[in-house]
Amino acid sequence: MLSALLDLVLPVVCGGCAMPGVAWCRSCAGELNDAPAPARPRVDPGVPVWTLGPYRGARRNAVVAAKERGRRDLAEPLGLALAVAVARLRRWGECPAGPLIVVPAPTRARAARARGGDPVTRMACAAARHDRSLHVHPVLVTARGVRDSVGLSAAERRRNLAGRIVVRPCPVPRALPVLLVDDILTTGATAAESVRVLRSAGFATFGTVAIAHA
Repeated sequence: MLSALLDLVLPVVCGGCAMPGVAWCRSCAGELNDAPAPARPRVDPGVPVWTLGPYRGARRNAVVAAKERGRRDLAEPLGLALAVAVARLRRWGECPAGPLIVVPAPTRARAARARGGDPVTRMACAAARHDRSLHVHPVLVTARGVRDSVGLSAAERRRNLAGRIVVRPCPVPRALPVLLVDDILTTGATAAESVRVLRSAGFATFGTVAIAHA
């Protein structure tokens, strides 16, 4: 009864295509299930980069809804897609077998507060529920002074982030391989600074995976 009443007030629609009556439809699930492919961002992070496809269609709509429209439920299909991508990379020999440390790309504290939390971390935690070998540790944080990156060039993004991503103290085993994850890969500036900082702190970062590339 409560669910029916909520549907009248806030009708359920697919986060990928707005189909009514379902939170995530089968067609959008299939679109999100594309195999990870190598990407070459303008700023080279110094490790292999993979994405599940271009930032359009169901991928774009799901990311926007999760980040800007409070659709926390979309962490589940996004996380499942991430877990499947890691499994595929393992089969191809691109990703180490065994336990992995999954580090979400950092987000600005103000943006996270406005969104009711960090959607990338929620996505990573959902992936870990599907693959128990994935251990999520959100160790990266942004320092004060980082601007919103929308509209910035690759060079401006690099300057904006330089020295402003830090690793917070945490008891994370440094010997395990580390995979950086994000929702959107744009210029690669965030990935590059994140990888640099992680490696400087002793983390064995071997690659990064994003849901989409812009």
